[in-house]
Formats: sequence, C-alpha cells, structure tokens
Amino acid sequence: MAEIDFNIDDNVDITDVVCPTTFVKAKVALEELDDGQILAVKMNDGEPVQNVPRSIKEEGHQILKLINNEDGTYTLIVKKVGD
Repeated sequence: MAEIDFNIDDNVDITDVVCPTTFVKAKVALEELDDGQILAVKMNDGEPVQNVPRSIKEEGHQILKLINNEDGTYTLIVKKVGD
C-alpha cells in the first residue's frame, strides 16, 4: 500500500461489497468517529471509486486524498466534519 501521510483513526475495507452498500458501509464507519478524526476507506476500482468519494463529499466530509494502491484497489482518506 502507498505511504500515507495522515494519522488514521480508523480503517474500513469495502472491497467485498457492491454499490450502494459501499457508501453505506463507509458512512457508518464515519458516523462512529468523532469530528476531525480521519478514516481510511479501502475500495475497489470502478464504481466505488467514482461514487463513494462524491457521496462522502455530499455528506459534508472532507476528502483528503485518494491513493491508488496499484493492485486494483484505492484508499480514500476522509476527515469527518461535524454536523
């Protein structure tokens, strides 16, 4: 996996689920964090990479980085923003 320059508070792997469950699983993981904490979301290339970051951003959270793991997966680094 690529080097990550963030202090990750939690990780969720959604490579075993399909849309729209991918976003739901990521959203639930974010809800369990405190404001300002950082979540790393590992997802497959394709539909998840297109939809999950957009949906998370629409929820008001901050996308910090999208890392190509060079194995058909990506890691999305998200900062939880309060309501």
